[in-house]
Amino acid sequence: MNPEQVMTIAYQGMRVALYLAGPLLLTALLIGLIVSLFQAATQINEMTLSFIPKILGVVIILVVTGPFLLQLIIDYTTELFTSIPTMVQ
Repeated sequence: MNPEQVMTIAYQGMRVALYLAGPLLLTALLIGLIVSLFQAATQINEMTLSFIPKILGVVIILVVTGPFLLQLIIDYTTELFTSIPTMVQ
């Protein structure tokens, strides 16, 4: 196994992790921003107010993008396992 193969595997792993976490983190960020603006406009300083909308938003995005994310991780894992014989040489 040469350094190029190691770097390729690491790059693919980071890309898959970004694709898996990106939609969920962006959703939580946007909902948190919207709730913060609402709290600033209404002067409600309740810290727990943002948790339920974030949880609901992340669950909805997970249901919508779940099949794509699952197929992505299955394809990456299959590709990684099938390339093991070529890595050992």
